[in-house]
Parts: sequence; structure tokens; C-alpha cells
Amino acid sequence: MKIAIRVDASVEMGIGHLQRCLSLARALQDLNTDVRFVTRDLGIASAKTILDRGFDRTVTLPAIDELFEPDPAIPHSRWANVSQDRDAEETISALEEFRPDWLVVDHYAFDAHWHDRVSSALDCRIAVIEDLADRAIDADLLLDHNLAPDHRAKYDERLVGKTRILGGTRYALLAPAYADAPPYEFSEQVRSIGVFMGGSDAPNYSELVVDALVEARFDGPVEIVTTSANPHLESLRQRVEALPNAMLSFDLPDLAAFFARHDLQIGAGGGATWERCCIGVPTLLVIAAENQNVVVPELAARGIVATVEDPTPQRIAGRITSLIGNPIERRGLASKARETVDGLGAVRVGLSMLKDTLSVRRATNEDARRLFDWRNAPENRAMMTNPEELAWADHVAWLSRVLADETRLLLIGHVGERDIGSIRFDLDEQGAAEVSLHIDARFHALGLGPKLLAAGEKESGASTFLATVLSKNRPSQALFERSGYERTGTQDWRKTAQ
Repeated sequence: MKIAIRVDASVEMGIGHLQRCLSLARALQDLNTDVRFVTRDLGIASAKTILDRGFDRTVTLPAIDELFEPDPAIPHSRWANVSQDRDAEETISALEEFRPDWLVVDHYAFDAHWHDRVSSALDCRIAVIEDLADRAIDADLLLDHNLAPDHRAKYDERLVGKTRILGGTRYALLAPAYADAPPYEFSEQVRSIGVFMGGSDAPNYSELVVDALVEARFDGPVEIVTTSANPHLESLRQRVEALPNAMLSFDLPDLAAFFARHDLQIGAGGGATWERCCIGVPTLLVIAAENQNVVVPELAARGIVATVEDPTPQRIAGRITSLIGNPIERRGLASKARETVDGLGAVRVGLSMLKDTLSVRRATNEDARRLFDWRNAPENRAMMTNPEELAWADHVAWLSRVLADETRLLLIGHVGERDIGSIRFDLDEQGAAEVSLHIDARFHALGLGPKLLAAGEKESGASTFLATVLSKNRPSQALFERSGYERTGTQDWRKTAQ
């Protein structure tokens, strides 16, 4: 499958959009897709950043050579530096030969007009990465990985047509390395502090926090991280060099190790928030952009981060001091942060986009561990007729019997190289097959179940399919009903092959 990604970076918009798209691109690439970027140079070398991350077929749109009038219906229209119509035509031209199956667009300057025009011309599906809900959106898939009480209600008046929404931190777009990154190990004492206020930090909050640390009289090591895109880099460098206990790092390939090595993190409420949560480090967030005014207070209300209103060096210093002196609060922040993000968000988004490519293969003894983990996941056991946890030795013996039995077919579903679940058919002499399936609990609610069931049925060659579903298992009931099964009893379902 071919997927294109349209994204920009600039001092005004920052580099967070680009970073999260790169994270999604890596996950998509790991799922065996052909990924191509389309970007425009808006003062930050986005094409070079993309190339440095290993994506070497990026299309750079023409440089800006004219003034344009921002669209008053789109609050961030100026961020594109060109009209929607011009950008749409240039994007279409850039991708005409590639012909993507999906186009991912992460840009607040484009609305439903751009989405419809590009998708119609390229005959592709559109996935929009969004969190503002401030303009019309025409997309097959909308991703908003911020917290919200009800994402459907948030976008209810903005969506044109039928759109599937992936909402919440379960879909936070982090680089694949975060899924296995070592977490922060809690310390009762704050031995050092890390500061990252975003890749471009146009408002220069980094220096504001440095002033706050001086005000707080923190005498431990301080590491301030930024990038070459920071317009205040030289000024910040001079400021940091004047402090005996501070160091400046910039253009780090990823921030996982940085987040883990300090006992308190101070940052802006952008995309790096979810990286800090995944590492599980106590964090003090400063609202550094208008679109953070919703998510940061919500995170603070849930005890996931600490924050400070109307940030000044004095107010930030006071909050730093209180956090340093309160290890119980910091431990609570660390624990709730870690529960919020698990690092698999980009994989989930990729699987949701690529579910139509799901296929099956026959299970082998090498699948023992993954089958064991899927079967024993609490979310799966809760919906089984026998919810007891299975012992490893019993599982290994069971698998050997199943693989040796010609009347039983055990299949593994996968998207690309990612195994996502199993389906088993127990065949009788009349050609009927009892069906049982498990989806990896980490990938529930992505639409994988119907695809696994359909692929398994086709591979089995059975004429009739039977299933037993507990009355409390509403998701499985809906799965079988959507897949053409008819209820024949309180817990019994049946389907005749076409």
C-alpha cells in the first residue's frame, strides 16, 4: 500500500506536526507500506529533516513567490503561506504519478475544500491529524490524540460526510522506540531537571524557565534541550553558558533518554507531552500556544501533569520549589503519566489505516508466547467461557495438540510483519467449524476483528461456521452480526458460507 504525508514546519507553527508525522511514517513503514512525504520550505528545512530520518523520496513544493490573502474562515490559514487552491494543485501534481492509497495531512491551514479537492483528484482516502476543531473537515479518518470528554461531539459540527475518529492518548503518535524505551526510575529527591519547550520555541519560553530556575535557586544539574530551528538559539546558548550548573543540548535524535534521566521535566504542552507521559516522568507544563489552553488544564485536572497559570519566572519558580519538596505529588504524577500513554499509538493508527491488507498464516510452535499472551490478557479472559488464567505448561501442551490435530486449524492474523491476533476453527465431519478468535488486547477497537474473521473463514474452506459468544460480550456479538452470522440461541451464532 502507498501512503503520502503532507506536512510543513515553520517557526510559527513549530516542528511538532512534522515530528508526529515522522513517527507515524516509521510505524507505517514497519507495516510494509511505501511512504512518501510532501512538504514546503517555510523557513525550517523540513525536507532535510525527513531525509535524515530515512525517507528519501520527499517532494518539496515550490518556494513561495507571491503574497496571498489568508482565508478568514480558517483561523490558521496564514500558516501555509499560500492559498488552499494553490497548495492543493501543487500537492496533486506532486503525487499524480505516485497515486497514494491514503494521504495523511497534518496542517491547520487546510479545510474540507482542500481535502475534497485532493482526494478526488488522486482517488485516495484522506486521514487528517487534528486537534483544534476550528474548520470544516472532509476525511475518511480523523486522528486527535489529545484528551477530550467526547471526540465525536467535539467535531460534530465540523465533519463533512462520514468520518471515523481515533480520539485520545491511546493514539498518541510517538516514535516506535518509545514502546520499548526504559521508563523513568522514580527518585525521592530531585537530583536534576530537564527543560524542553518545543522545537522552535518562538516565544522563547526556554529563557523564561531558565530565569525561573535561577529564581528557585535550584543548584543541581539542569539540561535545556532545543533545536537548530529555535530563533533564539544564540541568546539561549549565552544564557545557559553563564550558569555553572546548566548545559544546552540541541538536535537530539530522540528525547526518550533525556526525559528518563531527570527527576523533573519542565516543558511546553505540545506533542512532547505524550513522550514524557510514556517515559513516566513528573512534569511541570507551561502553556506556550493557544491550542494548549484546553489539553494542559485537562491533564492537570486528571493529575497527569502539574501546571502553572499565567507563567512568570516567579510563578514557575514557586511551582518548581513545591514539586521538589513534595515527592508524594511527583510520584503520583509519574504513575498517572505512565498509565496515559504506552508508546503504541502510531502502530494503532497504522493498523487502523491498513486493516484491509490483513492476511493469515498457519500458526507454528514459534507462536507459543504471543498466543499465550493474547489468551491470558485480562481484557480477553473477561469475555471467555473459562476466564481463568492459563498456565504456561498447559498452554504449550494445548498448542502441540492443536497443531497435530487435522480437524483443527489455528491461524495467525497479521498486517505486514505485525501479528495482531489468532483465529481457530474446530472442524466436524459435516464440514461445520466452531470459530474462536482473539485480538491482541493492545489493538482492540481498530476494526481488525471483521478482517481477521473474513480472512480466516476463507482459509478454512468450511461450509458452515458456528460461534459461542457470552451474552455480556457485546463487541463480539456485534462482530459476528456484522459478518453475516445469525443468532440461533442465547449465546449461539451460525453462518453458512456463500
